[in-house]
Amino acid sequence: MKLSHLMIAMLAVASAGSAMAAADTYNLDPTHTFPSFEADHMGMSVWRGKFNKTKGTVTLDRAAKTGTLDLVIEADSIDFGLDAMNTHAKKADMFNVEKFPQITYKSNKLKFTGDQLTEVDGELTLLGVTKPVTLKVNKFKCIMHPRYKREVCGADATAEFKRSDFGLNFGLPAFSPEVKLAIQVEAIKAD
Repeated sequence: MKLSHLMIAMLAVASAGSAMAAADTYNLDPTHTFPSFEADHMGMSVWRGKFNKTKGTVTLDRAAKTGTLDLVIEADSIDFGLDAMNTHAKKADMFNVEKFPQITYKSNKLKFTGDQLTEVDGELTLLGVTKPVTLKVNKFKCIMHPRYKREVCGADATAEFKRSDFGLNFGLPAFSPEVKLAIQVEAIKAD
């Protein structure tokens, strides 16, 4: 009889432990999440732009040091700060937003150093081409937000890749294919 009580107690502890280690889900805050980029302009200057519309989710299990990221960027929200450039960037020879309305980044490989998120290995899909892109997380912090009364996590991440790997070949070879990506992101814990 004592053995069965011990088994029940062990199962209860195991269940409680797995429930405590469950991942939390966070919804990206579109008013605080803006992927931006830098690209060469014939070696003379650097063009900078950003995307104004994003959505997605993050899951974090900080105890297990695991998680996922699912980011969707609306390609037609590209913004260089110059209307003529925005219009051209949406055309078929660049971002081809009519055929490829979304750019995505997906990961299930979040890397931690201690308690700090430091890297995300994922896949970027641009112009229908999917390639691995690693984000270096330069800053990561979670707080109880005073306005939302929920936990909010924020990060600043960077990456570099060649746009030509995704078929974005406009202006090559006069323009360098290297792109620097920076993402500021904040995500609000789901209810």
